Amino acid sequence: MQKGLKFMFCRDTWQRVAASGAWFAGLPATFADALLARAEPVSISAGQRLFARGEVPDGLYCVLSGVVRVTATSVSGQEALLAMLQPPQWFGEIAVFDGAPRTHDAWAQEDCELLRVPQAALLAELAERPQHWRELGQLLTQKLRITFAAVEELSLLRPTQRVAGRLLLMADGYGTWTDRSKRVLEVSQEQLGLMLALSRQTVNQSLRELQSRGCIKRRRASIEVIDVHLLRATRDGI
Repeated sequence: MQKGLKFMFCRDTWQRVAASGAWFAGLPATFADALLARAEPVSISAGQRLFARGEVPDGLYCVLSGVVRVTATSVSGQEALLAMLQPPQWFGEIAVFDGAPRTHDAWAQEDCELLRVPQAALLAELAERPQHWRELGQLLTQKLRITFAAVEELSLLRPTQRVAGRLLLMADGYGTWTDRSKRVLEVSQEQLGLMLALSRQTVNQSLRELQSRGCIKRRRASIEVIDVHLLRATRDGI
């Protein structure tokens, strides 16, 4: 793995950023302390790949700064964008459970600083305290619920509702963040289109509609969520 940047965060910052997320904040102190004690810093530059589909799993990650792009690529080279992960999201837990190769590619959308709990160290911790498998399972099932909801939206909602739904997911950190009423999401129209299987023109029209309703404010390379309640109402067709 390439390390493109000098890591600037200290251990106190690791804990502060991680604890700002709902999953980590809800962990038993013994498990939270063990994760931080076994974690190591990783820094990668914009455009670098963190890991690739098919690679042997190397551990559980937490985003401390920057954005990680999770993708899949077809044989023809077409890319599907699955998620844009921001602090303090954790990822990589699927391979902790089954030990199978990585399911997707992970890239640094911008300069990123991460924590990695190595696979062997995490499995050793879980072998010593197997009761903590439950907490790791909660991280996995949280994402499974979101996946089912996203599939349902793709099938049932019109484009503007789908865009609103995805912005809500991102604004909530895919279930990671709590108690935030205004958020700036670093995502482009093209990236939203890739995530939702919509054309850029359709996404642009949907964003215009959401902005006219007072839900969001469009910026050059980001979207600011102005009113979560209005955005949720739009998603629900109200």
